[in-house]
Amino acid sequence: MKSTPRGTLAAVITGVVTAVGAGATTPAVAAESVPVVVPLDGVEKSHNAKLPKIAGEVPLPTQGRPEKPRYVEGRLTPENTLPQVPLRAPLPGLVAEAPLPRSAGKASERAAVSAPAADLRTMTPGLSLDAPLTPPDHRASRLPALKKPQAAMRTPLLRTAPTADVRLGQP
Repeated sequence: MKSTPRGTLAAVITGVVTAVGAGATTPAVAAESVPVVVPLDGVEKSHNAKLPKIAGEVPLPTQGRPEKPRYVEGRLTPENTLPQVPLRAPLPGLVAEAPLPRSAGKASERAAVSAPAADLRTMTPGLSLDAPLTPPDHRASRLPALKKPQAAMRTPLLRTAPTADVRLGQP
């Protein structure tokens, strides 16, 4: 069988599509936070001393879907002119341990603080405006009349429940 450039190209494209399709079967999972460890092992070994161990988490915020503006009868502009945007992210977490020398004996104790990442839900401020005109009356063929302008600000929202754990004990 004779190989042609068109046939070779078709075989290569088929192989690439098969490889990409096989790799795409496992979806990528987005992480909510990135772990961060402060490297103090080298200093601890070079100075022959026990140093604190510090680690944490840096949150990655994710944006939600804002509400759509709603048109209300009798208004020229939509009710939710500037919608509130929900954001969700964990608060940064922290884990810290420090050695404490014991006064009686050679063993050392550790003081530890652990504050896990807490879920944080927020919503940005929103704004509703209405024009200082009434809507035109199509039955009477009247022009819009003047009225008092209206403005309403929606307050931002912040919800979370952080926790912390403080311990004293053996390493």
